[in-house]
Amino acid sequence: MDNIFAHVSIRILEKEYQVACPVEEKPDLIAAAELLNGKMREIRDGGKVVGLDRVAVMAALNLANEVIKTRNHGNELDGLVSNRIQSLRDRLDGALGASKQLSL
Repeated sequence: MDNIFAHVSIRILEKEYQVACPVEEKPDLIAAAELLNGKMREIRDGGKVVGLDRVAVMAALNLANEVIKTRNHGNELDGLVSNRIQSLRDRLDGALGASKQLSL
């Protein structure tokens, strides 16, 4: 497959950045830039953090924390689903085992 790149202009805190990415990732890049811009604006407008670099670090830490929480929640759900599937398999095996005994 050809590596076709798109050149995307994104704006974060009134500053324009030119970024290249694979064409198929362009919508995700734009969404990520909008999310980052929103987080950075929220932190900057809160007035507790001064300086663009500190705002960027705080936004990155907040976003990383959200990713970790989401990942942990996903792992918990995976465990619950796996347990439920095993329980259903056990019940099904029990029902099929009883059915086999009756048909003999």
